[in-house]
Amino acid sequence: MIPEGTRFLLPPEARLKAELQGRLQKLFWQHGYEPVELPALEAFDPGHPLAERAFKLVDKTGEVLALRSEFTTLLAKLLRPHLKEGVHRFQYAGALWLREGDAELGRLREYTQVGLELIGATGPKADAEVLHLAFAALEALGVEGVVEVGLPSLVGEVLKASGLPEGARRAAQAAIHRKNLPELSALLAHHPVPEGAKKALLALPDLYGGQEVLKEAKALPLPPKAQKALADLERTLALLERPVLLDLGMARRYEYYSGIFFRAYTPGFGLPLLGGGRYDGALLPKAAGFALGVERALEALKLPQAEEPPEVLALDLKAFRRFARERRVELFHGEDPLAYAKAKGIPYLAEGERIWEVS
Repeated sequence: MIPEGTRFLLPPEARLKAELQGRLQKLFWQHGYEPVELPALEAFDPGHPLAERAFKLVDKTGEVLALRSEFTTLLAKLLRPHLKEGVHRFQYAGALWLREGDAELGRLREYTQVGLELIGATGPKADAEVLHLAFAALEALGVEGVVEVGLPSLVGEVLKASGLPEGARRAAQAAIHRKNLPELSALLAHHPVPEGAKKALLALPDLYGGQEVLKEAKALPLPPKAQKALADLERTLALLERPVLLDLGMARRYEYYSGIFFRAYTPGFGLPLLGGGRYDGALLPKAAGFALGVERALEALKLPQAEEPPEVLALDLKAFRRFARERRVELFHGEDPLAYAKAKGIPYLAEGERIWEVS
């Protein structure tokens, strides 16, 4: 038995998982993203975003450690002493662990992510690069994807301009994110809010759709920083030249994201395959990135469960060595190679330097 929330993969799923991971790593490499390797253990930090859900353990010195629960925070912490001026591109891949499963992770407590971080660049051109790679990652996996783009900082700026007290601001943020207009209206009725901010807040949950949503948002009485965020998003989408689904009422973690936040979905699968955004100032002065869940991609792809047979059945070690240079080969152990090859669907037999078709 294995612990709940962990996985044991057999062929062909284990092979397909490695193949998908390899495709993504090659894609990111081709676009200038260098691989980094991060430790599975880190010093436990009570201020970490996932501190309450991390696996904690104590080493022989008494220091409290944690198993790696996400990549971005750890990468930023380790990079700070080494980063020089300029633009840096990094990619990562590996396992993550949580003490309790998350519904968005299919209740897994051990899962694999592949992702990238663009550091030292900000603005529409940098955001367009990261969004382009999100689309390219979906294409590398062979899935049809819809990328949903939000602007949590827009919601944050409007909430700041509202003058709502902290508790009411957080409640309004949650209502906007859930698109619960009655709850938001009731909350605003109990607090004095400037008319312009009230109008903008009540409009945010409905700002969902295509490019027309930008026009609707620009017509609202928004504070200057919110207007700039919208203008930057418009320039980003013009550079991207790809259709996206806009959700300007997306308010999740607006304190963390300084610009865009995005997720990608595929039809018929309810959970996002990847997610990320811009987080200037939260961990690094200028940074954006995204991560893709490999197990989730496997589930969404509904890949075949039958193991792919080798191309050649070698009858001796000479053939095994010779033909493995160019084909997938299995060395035969048994008494009836022809029957074995037919049963397993192997098209060729080989012995020494000779190869012939199974018939």
